[in-house]
Amino acid sequence: MTNAHPRKAPTRRQLLTRIGTLAGSAALYQAMTSMGHAQGTDFTAPPVLSGAKRGTRVLVLGAGLAGMLAAYELRKAGYQVQILEFQGRAGGRNISLRGGDTVAELGGATQKVGFASGNYINPGPWRIPYHHQGLLHYCREFGVELEPFIELNHNTWLHSSKAFGGKAVRYREYAADFNGFTAELLGKAIDQHKLDDAVSPDEREHVLTAMRQWGNLDSGLNYRKGVISSECRGYEKAQGGGLNGEPVPSDPFDRKDVLASGLWTWMAFHERLEMQTTMFQPVGGMDMIGKGFNRQVHDLITLNCKVTSIHQDDKGVSVTYNDMNHGGAVREAKADYCVCTIPLPVLSQLDVQVSAPLKAAIMAVPYGSSVKLGLEFKRRFWEEEDQIYGGISFTDQPISQISYPSHGYFSRGPAVLLGGYMFGPAAYDFAGMTPQERIERALAQGEVFHPKHYRKEFSNGVSFAWSRVPWSMGCCSMWSEQARKTHYKALCTMDNRVVLAGEHASYVGCWQEGAILSALDAVTQLHKRAQGAS
Repeated sequence: MTNAHPRKAPTRRQLLTRIGTLAGSAALYQAMTSMGHAQGTDFTAPPVLSGAKRGTRVLVLGAGLAGMLAAYELRKAGYQVQILEFQGRAGGRNISLRGGDTVAELGGATQKVGFASGNYINPGPWRIPYHHQGLLHYCREFGVELEPFIELNHNTWLHSSKAFGGKAVRYREYAADFNGFTAELLGKAIDQHKLDDAVSPDEREHVLTAMRQWGNLDSGLNYRKGVISSECRGYEKAQGGGLNGEPVPSDPFDRKDVLASGLWTWMAFHERLEMQTTMFQPVGGMDMIGKGFNRQVHDLITLNCKVTSIHQDDKGVSVTYNDMNHGGAVREAKADYCVCTIPLPVLSQLDVQVSAPLKAAIMAVPYGSSVKLGLEFKRRFWEEEDQIYGGISFTDQPISQISYPSHGYFSRGPAVLLGGYMFGPAAYDFAGMTPQERIERALAQGEVFHPKHYRKEFSNGVSFAWSRVPWSMGCCSMWSEQARKTHYKALCTMDNRVVLAGEHASYVGCWQEGAILSALDAVTQLHKRAQGAS
């Protein structure tokens, strides 16, 4: 039956706003990922740049991955390169927090990280999809050792405050039951010829066989308690040895509870291309990537430089900045060309002399708010008590999820897990709290997964609110469909002698791969412009 008054489909931004308002942080996070351009990136090889005119100077603003990679490729091509960086460190949003580090927020809150030696949390990027081949190429090129990141763990937890009495359930139990009941419904519909218009006679037996095997159904196409279902969801009494080794099958959840819970959204989440195995992380923390890039260009970087203006004419570019290494002294840097990787919320507040279309593009892209919490515990109780080694447990509470470390398995002593990862309204709520309030809220919500140990084993924690970070003022770019249609080309196109780079100048926003690909495109444009200059 068609709608007599069809409504115009909502834009991506409108839809995300509704999801965030009505369903909370977890749903917004999941929706943002699903609406991303989930496809393998188009990296094949680094650009081949050669023949730079002797003495041609390029000024790079920002020593994040995009800025450092641009500098690396440009110097390799023969340009004279200088990098100005606002922070006292290189790496940008590629950052890891360790014991002794300090987190200073806009608004004055300061946190001192108390983690034990060797422990860390990645407040920015924390995983790398296998198809982000640009980033993986340079990790290999720069000697950054990688290890698997466990995205999907069947022994983690799923939680909805509105289902199963508010108790968390094992992913494997829920997934087995959801698949089983779904397969039973489909199998019986096919067996009773109720889907004859959708399934041809020669397909019928193939589909029924697939339903039996996929859903762990018995010969009567029933999903029920027994050895077959327990082989996927787990046994009530585990298989053992000796006289009492016989296992006891487990009871499936009620079908109506399984289907009504909505927890199947998290099953679908892991199937999206950007979340599929295999995923990676650097050994020792995400900032090992930033350090690897830094090793290539550290001699080109001047830290603690606060850019205030970017001017250009037909002859070159001049950048005014405060040198915080010398009391904020005002200095000017000149070059023939400029690669600017300054995050757009910051860049939009500076005196930038570019064309009207580029200026409008810079103003058109807001950055999303995100908060992450790193919680250190006295021991790995999730491994010792729950046999959870890596992976993510999801909840409909504002913290959205907790992620268990994908390294250091079976080690003794303190360990850190990601105690919350929020986007949208929940992130703004948490950003408005004091750091102590954020930790308390994360502990209260995380207890749903580990009620016996979460508070008892807690040692210390740190929170990172991206909307309160002075050098980015947000987590990453949040393009709307309309903004991308109107402004994306202008944002990415070289403007006389200035070209922008960063994850915001890509279709892989909020991922490090976006920074890599945009930097390669930017330096290719710059080189072409320089080669064509008289």
